Amino acid sequence: MNRITSTLNALRAEGRKALVTYIVNGDPTPQTTLDTLHAMVANGADIIELGVPFSDPMAEGPTIQRGHERALEHGVSLKDTFDVVAQFRETNQSTPIVLMGYANPVERMGYKAFAERAAQAGVDGLLTVDLPPEELGDLDAELRAANIENILLIAPTTAKERIAHITASASGFIYYVSLKGVTGAGHLDIDSVAEKVAAIRETTDLPVMVGFGIKDGQTAKAVSAVADGAVVGSALVSLMSDVSSNEIASKVGQKVAEIRQGLDK
Repeated sequence: MNRITSTLNALRAEGRKALVTYIVNGDPTPQTTLDTLHAMVANGADIIELGVPFSDPMAEGPTIQRGHERALEHGVSLKDTFDVVAQFRETNQSTPIVLMGYANPVERMGYKAFAERAAQAGVDGLLTVDLPPEELGDLDAELRAANIENILLIAPTTAKERIAHITASASGFIYYVSLKGVTGAGHLDIDSVAEKVAAIRETTDLPVMVGFGIKDGQTAKAVSAVADGAVVGSALVSLMSDVSSNEIASKVGQKVAEIRQGLDK
């Protein structure tokens, strides 16, 4: 069984909600990522989304865009991302890791080569922001052969018929984007989130994670009341440029612990 499925099944059996945390590999330097991954897990992260640096991260707000830029200044690539996952797996065999990024680096490597390298490194899922379900066929086949989940996004503007089409192609979990716009923007409307999550659940048994606008324990708790978990990204990435490199893992860990406590109250 894939680590994503086993982790979410265990949380559901315990009556707990998932905390999914996101950082960009290599932000602000390649040396800080591995320690930060371990710090997030130690402080309550259940699943890690690891951003693959990309030159045109069009779905991201300014905070995460700057994270990509800082990583690219050091030449951090998809292959480097596989390497850091493999290093993480040397001491952690249980926490799921989802690579989050854009189609171009995956296509350049080739779907089969990507899936094989990802599986060898210990990757559990892929979320490709700019690849719609209609274009997933070949990639999806390679991911399934490698036991890697294909995580798909649903937006507030997604029509009901489209939701059913997306969930039929997804695996692992559904990532519901709670706000219109880019990451880090806007104000959460919990009633709207609850309505959309209910519509998603009419079409699938997959767990539903809510991201965008989750900044602290309070917002994580609010969305977890209507979903299976919360995704936190911009609130963590913003810390990368605010503290010195040797403090990053500690500060990110503290923020994750705060959100975990809010989620569990």
